[in-house]
Amino acid sequence: MAAGGAPLVPDSVLLEIFLYLEPADVLSAGRACRQWHDVARDEFLWKELFYRYYGVSRDVPRHPAAVSWYDEFQRLYDTIPCVEVQALKEHNDQVLHLSFSHSGCLFASCSKDCTVKIWSNELDISLQHSSNMRPYNWSYTQFSQFNSDDSLLLVSGVFVGPHNSSSGEIAVISMENFTLLSRVRNKPYDVFGCWLNETNLISGNLHRIGRITSCSVLWLNNAFQGIESENVNVVKRLFKIQNLNASSIRTVMVADCSRYDCPDLLLDYEEQLAASSTCPVFDLGSDSEEEETKPKQTLEPDVQEMPDDGAVTAEDGLQQFFDDIMEGRVKPAMTETELETKVAELFVRTRTKPPELNLLPTDSDSNTKYLIFTTGCLTYSPHQIGIKRILPHQMTTAGPVLGDERRSVEFFDSLDHVIDVHGHIIGMGLSPDHRYLYVNSRAWPRDCVISDPMQPPPIAEEIDLHVFDLKTMKEVKRPLRAHRAYTPNEECFFIFLDVSRDFVASGAEDRHGYIWDRHYNICLAKLQHDNVVNSVAFSPVEQELLLTASDDSTIKVWRSPRVVRVQQARKLRPRKLLFSWLMNQKS
Repeated sequence: MAAGGAPLVPDSVLLEIFLYLEPADVLSAGRACRQWHDVARDEFLWKELFYRYYGVSRDVPRHPAAVSWYDEFQRLYDTIPCVEVQALKEHNDQVLHLSFSHSGCLFASCSKDCTVKIWSNELDISLQHSSNMRPYNWSYTQFSQFNSDDSLLLVSGVFVGPHNSSSGEIAVISMENFTLLSRVRNKPYDVFGCWLNETNLISGNLHRIGRITSCSVLWLNNAFQGIESENVNVVKRLFKIQNLNASSIRTVMVADCSRYDCPDLLLDYEEQLAASSTCPVFDLGSDSEEEETKPKQTLEPDVQEMPDDGAVTAEDGLQQFFDDIMEGRVKPAMTETELETKVAELFVRTRTKPPELNLLPTDSDSNTKYLIFTTGCLTYSPHQIGIKRILPHQMTTAGPVLGDERRSVEFFDSLDHVIDVHGHIIGMGLSPDHRYLYVNSRAWPRDCVISDPMQPPPIAEEIDLHVFDLKTMKEVKRPLRAHRAYTPNEECFFIFLDVSRDFVASGAEDRHGYIWDRHYNICLAKLQHDNVVNSVAFSPVEQELLLTASDDSTIKVWRSPRVVRVQQARKLRPRKLLFSWLMNQKS
């Protein structure tokens, strides 16, 4: 500072110098004097430091909720749950899944040791209850979900039946006294099951029609099956869907459309700008001719575009196909598998109920829900996402046990929408507002051709984390990458992911969990384990708390540097506390 009070170094020169420093050094320099402090908090400076430090593309705008670049830099540095604070080792085998209660006070864990454990989420997490499912002939527990008021816990596992055959089973446990309320068969076991509402859950069943053709039936079950009587239904059929080429329905979940118009975070940057002045109304499903004519987005495009006399045409086509076979006009000769697929495709045209034409929730029907699941049409590995609207009268077990009355020729339900992923789907998760669907998949080779449904294409080691907007049914942003998997098609298993307001996390087979920022599409943290990380779970009320579960039989608890620092604040000097969020990087 000169004698007259003017700075010896102009602010512009000082700013140029600070641009060459690391963020921690900028903060240190800002403690020298008032001028340096003011320059060290310059918005342009922290904007440049932000894009450089985090490697964010320059065309990505600042988070819509951010008030300054300095605060945004600190948010990404200081609020990521990347500090291990506790390791829970009460399981004695691989831990497969984690789920929080909606209140965040409890969470459940499932394991190959065939127990489901309930934990109390306090400052130091403690075990509250453990249920052993082996007395019910279970091999292991694999999935759990709390109902909307946290009074019941759905637990899904693998059940050992007669002659050591295995299928799935769902158990409902009361959170009041941890008693088992009901058990429901679930086939195949990786349907997992899910809650539709507080007292009704969805399960699956699989019926073989041919060698590679089957039928998946989705059932609505009452959680309290002790009330069973001749006057009260405890089960009702929701949907019956034909499967081609050895595929089947798996991994069911329910999306609630009530918050689509006002999501927590818009991932489309243009929509973010529009939402700054008004909240747009979104249309769930395709309303453009271009989208509706895309073959890959419908499971049965011929059915949905069939004219009024299409049933007669399809039946004539089936008869004509049989006549061609008998008279040897089908060339080249079809294999048994190709013949079964062709007959099933022709048959389903006249035996399937048309899809719902309007997927847009209205103000008078705010409780619209969608059933989302993995499926396929080319091979047994799940490579498509099916979406089916659940109508209001279907949300209860009241009414006919076999569901809607149909004409005798309508055996199957069609899907309202299908999203093709072109790869093996190994995980799915909804954003908290249910607007976005995040999908883990391992890609197939580009332009691959599947000639045998029992031999799917090889899959990549890199896992792609796709993001689909359930309002447009389109993929948004580029896929997130960082995590890897190594098992081949026939051994591929589910890797559970979870989504919070600002972050998305996933397990991986490379012994790490990963955290990405949803807005900036960047990987922020790798969380170390000693084996495969199968599942991750954010606290629904505190996204700075994350759990990871691994094949190393351990559940790890991760908190953000900010939370850890606050918990240790008594041991830290106030001046150090002010800057420790970034200064500890230098030590």
